[in-house]
Amino acid sequence: MALRRWLGTRAAALGRRVEPRALSLVAAATAAALLGFFYYPVATVFVDAVVVNGEPTIRPLVSVLTSRFYLVDIFWFTAKQALLSTLASVALGLPGAWVLSRFEFRGRRTLRSLTILPFVLPAIMVAIGFVATFGEAGTLNRALALVGLGPVTLLYTLEAIVIAHAFYNAPLVARVATAAWESVDARAIETARSLGAGPRRAFLDVTLPQLLPAVLVGATLTFVFTFRSFPIVLALGGFQLATVEVFIYDRVLNLAYTEAAALAIVETVVTLGLTYAYLRYEARQQTADRGARPQARRPLWPASWTPWGALTRVGIGAYALVVGVVFVGPVASMLFASVAGPDGGVTLRHYAFLVERQATGASYQVKPLPAIRNSLVFGVGTLLLALPMGTVLAVLSTRRFRGRKVVDALAMAPLAVSGIVVGLGLLRGLVFGVDVGEYRIQATGALAIVAAHAVAAYPFVTRTVAPLLGGLDPRMVESARSLGATRARALLDVELPLVAAGVVAGAAFAFAISIGEFDSTVLLASGSGSYTMPVAVERYLGRRLGPATAMGCVLLVATSLSFVVIDRFGGRWGGA
Repeated sequence: MALRRWLGTRAAALGRRVEPRALSLVAAATAAALLGFFYYPVATVFVDAVVVNGEPTIRPLVSVLTSRFYLVDIFWFTAKQALLSTLASVALGLPGAWVLSRFEFRGRRTLRSLTILPFVLPAIMVAIGFVATFGEAGTLNRALALVGLGPVTLLYTLEAIVIAHAFYNAPLVARVATAAWESVDARAIETARSLGAGPRRAFLDVTLPQLLPAVLVGATLTFVFTFRSFPIVLALGGFQLATVEVFIYDRVLNLAYTEAAALAIVETVVTLGLTYAYLRYEARQQTADRGARPQARRPLWPASWTPWGALTRVGIGAYALVVGVVFVGPVASMLFASVAGPDGGVTLRHYAFLVERQATGASYQVKPLPAIRNSLVFGVGTLLLALPMGTVLAVLSTRRFRGRKVVDALAMAPLAVSGIVVGLGLLRGLVFGVDVGEYRIQATGALAIVAAHAVAAYPFVTRTVAPLLGGLDPRMVESARSLGATRARALLDVELPLVAAGVVAGAAFAFAISIGEFDSTVLLASGSGSYTMPVAVERYLGRRLGPATAMGCVLLVATSLSFVVIDRFGGRWGGA
């Protein structure tokens, strides 16, 4: 009994000593995790490009930067498809932003919530949907055959890649532009109209200047995402339409690590520069005036009829038709292909194939249940790692201290580095092992996969929680501190409970990103026993479309559940 009291006293004394430094200790642990799971692996990739056989050299980089093959066939094609994809995404996203911000109609909030899908839907699933739509036996050619038209071949073309990228990124452009459109001060427009400006002149002089920065931000993010796009290009373009990411993957498969590392350096420099420009703009926006009065939305179906109103509704109807083909078509095609029989009837044979493969498949073959299990286990592991990391960085990003901007930039760096580069670094640095003195530190493929997923996921946790923390009334924290609470206790008892919805949404983001992550996983999965659902989808796609779509539907169910959570608790991502 006395021993128990003594231990309790010692534990309480230790807690009192540790508590004032708790936030610093957790921040240090987060920094150590970032160093081990991101910065060291990426540095390993960069070292591979400038150290060959133990000798420092810049020949690999010079070879990449002076090679016509790399500059024209790889980098120029990558930039061209990214530019075309960006233009297509902006062209599809801006009309949607206009409709969402200027009109009121039933289902508007639901449609706006759907603009977070690019952050939730796995890219390999999108690719499967486009294969099911535009393949030789896809729904497009089935529909054309019904009206007597010949088949259209779009797979393995630049057009297919651009349309798929627009599917993935136009909602992002729409979300950014909608927020900017809704922040335009109605009083400024009213002042311009009172001074004699017509609707067109008021739009050009007042609204458009405030929209352009947001459009440029959406375009910049889209260019970054499509420049380093991997699963969509791999599935719809193959190695004959290889981008930098696909070619890095090809070099890794051929064990040409130095060449892959040199390409990764050049790609990362480009994406880091563009991401830095985006983050600088966003920082300025966060300090902008938030007291604007938004314009009132007009009913989409007004009571009175006017020629201009009728023309507007016809245009919106045409846009809705395009949206249906580009956005609804691929998902519907995947669902249809998973139950379509060769005679046009409904069948469950593709799902039966998955069951049979699970029961009778060889050990080297991809089995569905281990892939589902691995995805769920890795998702939970990612959640346990990324949620505290992202929350700690969200707390730090809302504190004022010297060097905060540097910390913000270092913490957000994973947004600019592709999963292929992170996966290659973890493969070379942790899975292969690193010697530290007389010991060799080596991680299993599963641990490396969870680390890679956490690196990809935690920035979304940070960007979900940080705006909510920054919006809290500082007087509440000051009151808790005046009553004797330490900084850590005030955070746990006051701040985090008030932003619990954002933390839940961040957790859903982390889980969804892990479930859908393909880029790093395809490098780190050591065999069929460690494949995840996205990798299984890609493996099935290389052989039979039906089982691939069936597995894609399973993947869709898992990510849809995450979307429901994000939509319910989404904070800045899912707000109205």
